[in-house]
Amino acid sequence: MRLIDENGTQVGIVPLREALAMAEERGYDLVEVAPNAVPPVCRLLDYGKFRYEQSKKEREARRNQKQSELKQIRLMPKTDEHDVAVKANQARRFLLAGDKVKFNLRFRGREMAHPEIGRKMLDEIAEQLSDIAVIEQKPLIEGRVLSMLLAPTAKVLKAAQQAQKAAAQRQAAANAQSAPAPAAPVATPANEDEKEDFVDEDELDEDDDLIDEDEDYDDEDEDDFDDDERERRRRR
Repeated sequence: MRLIDENGTQVGIVPLREALAMAEERGYDLVEVAPNAVPPVCRLLDYGKFRYEQSKKEREARRNQKQSELKQIRLMPKTDEHDVAVKANQARRFLLAGDKVKFNLRFRGREMAHPEIGRKMLDEIAEQLSDIAVIEQKPLIEGRVLSMLLAPTAKVLKAAQQAQKAAAQRQAAANAQSAPAPAAPVATPANEDEKEDFVDEDELDEDDDLIDEDEDYDDEDEDDFDDDERERRRRR
């Protein structure tokens, strides 16, 4: 067999026993990745991790895959050509978006005597949309309703899935840009000593007012002292 080691390096063509011994020595699993090759190709890897990554990729692919919806369009044998063209254009928009379209043509009364009129109408619509759609169900009559199912081609469906994925990425980018910016952190003292250094300006203003009031009181006391001294001297 042709062996590839855990780093993706080509080891070369080795016997099975030697490959198994190498896998056991390095603590990896020996996995056959290309059984139809000559000689078969095997690789050293962690099989549990490999399966997890594969399932993760499959889930991601399913998430990005366009989920087709079934759109239904009603017709009648008496629908004129202009209305048929309008409905065909409507079906084209659905198909380009990756959806399937089912045409339901209903017969009334004596119209059931001429089902070929309805079949011809559906065939013309299928011909108009043949560039982007394939007939998944040919015109089939059930009771009084003649139905035909169209599905987008593989190329159209892939383009619709890519457009949906791009739109989702743009929406995610727009949401990220519109998210509010985180608030700026508020500076707080690291310990009690730093807390003492933070003094409120209002408290400083109040202290200054108290100092001014004390000075006023001191001046008044000095004036009262001088008056008392002069009175005592006059009495003597």
